[in-house]
Amino acid sequence: MKIINVVGARPNFIKIAPIHRALNKIDSVESLIVHTGQHYDERMSDIFFNQLELPKPDFYLGIGGGSHTHQKANVMLAFEKICNSEKPDVVLVVGDVNATAACSITAIKMGIRTVHVEAGLRSGDRDMPEEINRIITDAICDDLFITEHSGLINLAKEGVPDSKVHFVGNVMIDSLVYFRKKASYDGILNTLGLKPKKYILMTMHRPSNVDNVDSLNKILQIIRNACAHNNVVFPVHPRTENNLKKFNLWDKLSTINGLHIMGPQGYLQFLNLMDNALMIITDSGGIQEETTYLQVPCITFRSSTERPITVELGTNVLISELDVKEVDLQVQSILNGEHKTGVIPPLWDGDAATRIAKILVKKYN
Repeated sequence: MKIINVVGARPNFIKIAPIHRALNKIDSVESLIVHTGQHYDERMSDIFFNQLELPKPDFYLGIGGGSHTHQKANVMLAFEKICNSEKPDVVLVVGDVNATAACSITAIKMGIRTVHVEAGLRSGDRDMPEEINRIITDAICDDLFITEHSGLINLAKEGVPDSKVHFVGNVMIDSLVYFRKKASYDGILNTLGLKPKKYILMTMHRPSNVDNVDSLNKILQIIRNACAHNNVVFPVHPRTENNLKKFNLWDKLSTINGLHIMGPQGYLQFLNLMDNALMIITDSGGIQEETTYLQVPCITFRSSTERPITVELGTNVLISELDVKEVDLQVQSILNGEHKTGVIPPLWDGDAATRIAKILVKKYN
């Protein structure tokens, strides 16, 4: 059985790594990797491949940036050629990026069985491009692999047959479990002169938060307030950096006392930073899951989340707007020990990829 695994953006690499490892243990399976190149910055791509022990991709499409339509169209055209030449038995897509939806559409149109890992997640906000990608991908794929209970409910509401749906756990947590010890040897805390649980980690990259000057000014004030309590480590996403410079705010950020500004980090470095943080302030989707497993308090700037288990069982708290006062209150509560402890959700045990591989072999080999 030949399986093509599609990766497009950094979170995909983290999810594909354990799946590729699990498939490679099965003699009857040939596992190939197609990298669409949606994240084309080296720090967002190549370093992750190396650290996650992924081989060089079998195919690199080099799509790069551009509008959502541009990316999807070019991915579809390039991926069609690969499917024609390789004739895979199964195409496996993960997550919710443009490559996920584009490759799903291409493969299904060509009559290739296609499966979606991390299916069934819904934020309820169709203004998010990722939400449209999730809905499209789940509607057409042959099998759907679920990370949390909400996925079962969402897909049942959408009329997806039970036979297509498999609750297997979370492959992102597989990577975290597999690499956690290795990440602990990284010396990034020593480089920054920081001690475990003595700093706040922050990330911010969503367009709704970083593409306008008012939101960026609120982010700066949130950082100033947080730095008044503790050191803040801020790996700055390229989009955020570009907009801070565009609106002449970079110098204001650079002069905040107690702030450690960094570029995008490799997987191991960032995992070490998360694991040792006192708390995390973010607008990321995946970080909500990782902090829940690591039992690190998380404040997320989102009006809704496609990962409700992180709020229901985990350490995550949603703040619908960049509310400076509300964030400061949450930060102070966490510093005072008044925060959610949370529990690790069902099947987040490091074995999701093994379950996926077994199902694929049973159904398609």
